[in-house]
Amino acid sequence: MAKLPILIYPSPVIRKKSLKVTSINGELQRLIDDMMETMYAAPGVGLAAPQVGALRQVIVVDPHDERKLTKPMALINPELVAADGHIVEEEGCLCIPDLREGVPRFKRVVVKAYDRNEKEVVLEASDLLARILQHEIDHLNGVLFIDRLSPAKRQLVKRRLKKTGKVSS
Repeated sequence: MAKLPILIYPSPVIRKKSLKVTSINGELQRLIDDMMETMYAAPGVGLAAPQVGALRQVIVVDPHDERKLTKPMALINPELVAADGHIVEEEGCLCIPDLREGVPRFKRVVVKAYDRNEKEVVLEASDLLARILQHEIDHLNGVLFIDRLSPAKRQLVKRRLKKTGKVSS
C-alpha cells in the first residue's frame, strides 16, 4: 500500500465527473488499498478516487463511530437510490483543508454499489454515514461541499479562500 497525494482545491481534476468502473481487477484493488491508507493518514472518514487524481467511481469510507463498531468500506459505482429527511451539519473536505461549513444533506439515504469482491450491496445509512456517502458520491460527479452552500455563503467562502491564498480566481 502507498499513501497517495490528495489534490487540493481548486485543482481542475476534482471538478471532473468520474467514469464508471467496468472491471474490478488487481489495479483497482491496489487503488482501493492505497485510498484506505491515504484516508486514514489524512485523517479522514471518507475519500473519493478523484481526490487522489483517479477519475473512477470508487469511494472508501469509515465513519470511526465510537458509539458502535464500524468497518471500512470500499464502494464501486455507488449510486444514491433513495433519500429522505433533511439536516444541516458542519462538514469539511480533505481537498479544502481548514474549512468547515454547515451543509444541507439528506438525513437518511440508500446507496447501491458493488464491493471490492464484485458483490452488489445495498446500504441503508443515516446521520454521519449518510453524510459521508453523499459527500463522497458528490466528489464522483465533480461536486464539492461548498457547491451545496447558499450562493451568498459560497461567495463568502470563495473570498475567504482567495484571501488566504488557497484560490487564485
